[in-house]
Amino acid sequence: MNMQNSTTLPEKDLVFQILVETKRAAGEYTTAVTEANCQSVRQMFTSLLNDTLQIQGEIYQLMSQQGWYPIPAPAMRHELTNQLQHHQQEQQQTQQFVSQRVTGNPINPAMYASPQNLTYGATSSNYRV
Repeated sequence: MNMQNSTTLPEKDLVFQILVETKRAAGEYTTAVTEANCQSVRQMFTSLLNDTLQIQGEIYQLMSQQGWYPIPAPAMRHELTNQLQHHQQEQQQTQQFVSQRVTGNPINPAMYASPQNLTYGATSSNYRV
């Protein structure tokens, strides 16, 4: 007698759940990479992250081909350019900050602050940047 289990997910839902778990795993591996203190452990997690991202991409492609995953609307080119420039500036500032810390040069906090003074904390002005 061949009976199907009534709790089995439809194929679309099962693949979607695998995609969700793959994304979760990629997030966990990203955290592990950024927090690894040992270079060989960091490389292992980086490899696992890259493999997971490859699998996630393949699952997305499968779902997209089946019409199971809506294709996002194309982004405006100027929006992408603005975002890219913003992140490149942040990356450059971060690299300068790290370089200064490694070489022992003093840091100019104004270089990293927004045009306005930001207060961190509800009642103290000790945290002005």
